[in-house]
Amino acid sequence: MPTRSDAVALLEEWVESKALRKHMYAVEAAVRHYARLMGEDEELWGLAGLLHDLDWERFPDEHPHRGVARLRELSYPEPVVRAILAHAYPDRSDVAPETPLEKVLYACDELSGLVYACCLVRPNGIDDLKPKSVAKKLKDKAFAAGIHRDAVQRGLELIALDRAVHIQNVIDGMRTVADMLEVRGLDQAARRGNPGP
Repeated sequence: MPTRSDAVALLEEWVESKALRKHMYAVEAAVRHYARLMGEDEELWGLAGLLHDLDWERFPDEHPHRGVARLRELSYPEPVVRAILAHAYPDRSDVAPETPLEKVLYACDELSGLVYACCLVRPNGIDDLKPKSVAKKLKDKAFAAGIHRDAVQRGLELIALDRAVHIQNVIDGMRTVADMLEVRGLDQAARRGNPGP
């Protein structure tokens, strides 16, 4: 199985956008958190989270099929490939999410984007972010308008968890890479021109 280092090298080869890279790392962290909670293979699940949008920048009209083709050439495991296809269901893929990994990746994708956006407008970023704040922004369709709210709802139905619990799980996962994502309170202070203590 390709290693995480292999996957990071592939991501850096295909993805130039810093924002898209951060999104992919955020989703990886959330999916890995779920793997730990569910006693699943964290490395396998992490690969799916990390590479789910591999071809979005290069081939947006063919996403996720061009990326999947490359992953198959590189002998990535079929559960990873299927999960990436399933995260684009039903608009861009006919592979419906069925396995726990497929359902979790689908459920974490759009929500992690919303959590990230919430962090950017809070003085303390992710440090003290609560599910209630994210849920409030979820209802505000003008906030982070590119986030597909219907996909967030479908994700909740797929994993059959209470919304607050799922949001907290995504926050907890993303906190493990908060420094890389630059979403801590110190990062917010730096953006405002205040270096903090």
